[in-house]
Amino acid sequence: MSDSQWAGRVDGTSQEHLRWHQAVESYSPAADSGACVFIGFACDEGVRRNKGRPGAAAGPAALRRALSAMALPAPLRAFDAGDVEVTDENLEKGQDALATVVSEVLDSGHFPIVLGGGHEVALGTYLGLARSGRRTAATRVGILNLDAHFDLRSDPVPSSGTPFRQIAEWEQAQGTDWQYSVIGISQPSNTAMLFDTADRLGVRYLLDDDCGTGSLASVLDFVDGFLASVDLVYLTIDLDVLPAAVAPGVSAPAAYGVPLETIQAVADRVAASGKLAVCDVAELNPALDIDNRTARTAARLLHRIALGRA
Repeated sequence: MSDSQWAGRVDGTSQEHLRWHQAVESYSPAADSGACVFIGFACDEGVRRNKGRPGAAAGPAALRRALSAMALPAPLRAFDAGDVEVTDENLEKGQDALATVVSEVLDSGHFPIVLGGGHEVALGTYLGLARSGRRTAATRVGILNLDAHFDLRSDPVPSSGTPFRQIAEWEQAQGTDWQYSVIGISQPSNTAMLFDTADRLGVRYLLDDDCGTGSLASVLDFVDGFLASVDLVYLTIDLDVLPAAVAPGVSAPAAYGVPLETIQAVADRVAASGKLAVCDVAELNPALDIDNRTARTAARLLHRIALGRA
């Protein structure tokens, strides 16, 4: 754990004064169960392969700094397991290493929150859940992706655009049951082939056009239907689902996007469901951010998810 990332103002040490940086401790597998555990995935190799703008490898540090100063309204146990760093082009090795950490944290009875990193983080997070004791042959896993993109590309070289196709292939090979749903799909950002692939795989999705605040009730109905159909949930938030004015610091800023109010309401509903097993946030690129706007927005979402689940 980097003390320089978990640092900030100290108003006091009693509970009514506490902020995140005062609550987070270095993670040990021997820690009592029931805490949230932050895991960094310092990688943007998948973004580079997908011909995007690299810089998301610095995302975990920026997310920790943005979360540090937020005040905690109630006692919360939290740990930091450090970063999985992908320093060369061996993305697959990094995803496997992330999966190992996520699986260990889950099997220790904790709630992993993975800080990306490009959206190639999704394969590592998912494999960690799939390999853990939480997943059995009878358990139906649901992936809810808040994203402008399906990330179902069939490119021969895996990237940030392929993780959910890779997951689909893994599930098919295992013969296990799963559901992949997406909120915020941007039609201009996804080819007809990607829509066809989504339909073939049984993906359920909402377009960004149908996710405005005036449509919040129908969006939450979609979420409730998803939650009712699965046993365990993996929530993944690609920050490019948000409007560019809210989240400028991403590889592919949204021309339209889903309002933050909608994304927050969805995250709140999932966190309170009792089914959320693991969560990650992807695509924060601090070099492209403005006044830490994207980092602070992402940190607020993670803050609410951690508290809502607790």
